[in-house]
Amino acid sequence: MSAAAPTAGAAPAKAPAAPLAPLAGGAKTITALALALGTFMQVLDTTIANVSIPTIAGDLGVSADQGTWIITSFAVANGVSVPLTGWLMQRYGVVRTFVFSVLMFTIASFLCGVAWSLPSLIFFRVLQGAVSGPMIPGSQALLISLFPPEKKGTALAIWSMTTLVAPIAGPILGGYISDNYPWPWIFLINLPVGLFCAAICWRFLKTRETPTRKLAIDKVGLALLFVWVGALQIMLDKGKDLDWFESTPIVVMAIVTAISFAAWLIWELGEKQPIVDLSLFKSRNFAIGTLALCLGYAVFFGNVVLMPLWLQTQVNYTATWAGLVAAPSGVVAVLISPLIGRFMGRYDARWFASASFFFFAVSYFMRAGYTADSSFMAFVIPLLVQGVAMGMFFVAMLTISLDRLPAHRVPAASGLNNFLRITGGSFATSLTTTYWDRREALHQSRLVESVTPYDPAFQSAMTQLHSLGLNDQSAAATLMRGVIGQGYLLSSLDIFYFSGWVALLLIPLCWIVRKPAGGGGAVAAAD
Repeated sequence: MSAAAPTAGAAPAKAPAAPLAPLAGGAKTITALALALGTFMQVLDTTIANVSIPTIAGDLGVSADQGTWIITSFAVANGVSVPLTGWLMQRYGVVRTFVFSVLMFTIASFLCGVAWSLPSLIFFRVLQGAVSGPMIPGSQALLISLFPPEKKGTALAIWSMTTLVAPIAGPILGGYISDNYPWPWIFLINLPVGLFCAAICWRFLKTRETPTRKLAIDKVGLALLFVWVGALQIMLDKGKDLDWFESTPIVVMAIVTAISFAAWLIWELGEKQPIVDLSLFKSRNFAIGTLALCLGYAVFFGNVVLMPLWLQTQVNYTATWAGLVAAPSGVVAVLISPLIGRFMGRYDARWFASASFFFFAVSYFMRAGYTADSSFMAFVIPLLVQGVAMGMFFVAMLTISLDRLPAHRVPAASGLNNFLRITGGSFATSLTTTYWDRREALHQSRLVESVTPYDPAFQSAMTQLHSLGLNDQSAAATLMRGVIGQGYLLSSLDIFYFSGWVALLLIPLCWIVRKPAGGGGAVAAAD
């Protein structure tokens, strides 16, 4: 592999030491486990607090709307820090950066657990998000380095299992803790995992540090990145509550986002040492693969948010049971991913990518058949099909996206890839919940139009409710709650249908890219 030529103003990279023998046996297994747990811990923290916001807000004496800053603050800080990954790892080395990030994340988790007020918790969540940026791309790059080229698919399979299962485990774990333990344990459970991950990775990887070089940091690019990502996240988080562009603050945030993003893009394209290496998009596989990955993940994450929200608010499921509906899909993904990783090096990754979108579509279309009185297993079965898709999705899309990139560019590529994926998930969360509410209002108005006091069905329902001891006002309110529930059901079905068609339309993108060289082995191929 050819070494990267040093850029102007940068010190040349230190000559790499003689190649070391690859890790084998127990050392490789426990190191891969530690790296996977590091990824799992970071991704888990993006979702574990979601179902716990009412509990945390109530305990701290603030409204649930104010409590959403616990999520937004983490997302903004994480979104800004992820693109810094490439610079940090070139400056300090992949191993040092990753281990330091894990240790700081663990400390920040402890501070979140002992927070005494909402401002203190938000501050510690900002710290937690800021230091966590290198964790996902770092774990991905180090996992790839543990395996020979023909086993890159296996490395990505291990990584993808944790990335896909953690968003599902987050609401389950968060709901269970909220129902049974004090909320600080949502953050304190990270302590043993973080210490184990950092200790094992330093023990086995410290002698395998990557070459480093002194690089000037792009301060203007970093500042502009912070402004547009921060404004975007605030706009997405508050848009639904403030009625989007009917609100002056949201309009201002949109203008700030657009102007600062345009300025950032112009600056980065002209900067010799940009904070985000946009030249990666010159690779057709990276550009199209990242686009397909982000769109597919956005649809997936939007549905991950929608299902427990619908089940808890309209189907009377508790937070724990709503999370358990999705749990079996995570189990299926864990079982499927190693098999996919094994075959990725032998067969065209585009077939696996296409199959993942197909199974996603089947799962969404199956969900479009839900009814208000569907059983627990009726909710679970479509998600089992989704588990099959999950087991293929990340492995295949990352194999395509990182194909033929030199090893020294993989951390930066992974960081940019994850930054865009996180942003896509934020968009999907906001758009899904907004569309869900607006479609419910539309369906509710249509349902109410067809109900009149002279309708025999209405009269029969009122008679039954009167027989239960309800007066006219209480009976009408009960019927209205039923209409609202039916409206949300129909709105959910609309989203499921839409998601299914989007998944099918993404399949052609998998065939615009070049065939990955050697299947999974192409991930870190040399120039």
